[in-house]
Amino acid sequence: KSKAANLLERLDRYRSEVLRFGTNFAVDFDNNLSERDVRMLKLQNKISGGWRSEEGAQAWVRVRSYLSTARKQGHNTTEVLTQLFGGHCWMPTLPGP
Repeated sequence: KSKAANLLERLDRYRSEVLRFGTNFAVDFDNNLSERDVRMLKLQNKISGGWRSEEGAQAWVRVRSYLSTARKQGHNTTEVLTQLFGGHCWMPTLPGP
């Protein structure tokens, strides 16, 4: 099959997911937030030339993910970090069905 035919088949198969933003206004029209998260990872790697250790890279990604999720759910990142270091870990809410 051609690339166009594969795309049409996939769009048809996942029709309800593709058009979910039209019925659920909590769903964004695009995935720019996800792309920005990945872009920040690439930018950090480009600027610093990488991380000194695997553990350092994993820690950086965990912190960025934690803050990104908090921001996406409407929380102030400074307050979330203050709570975290005060021993009160903020946990994200899971999306409903």
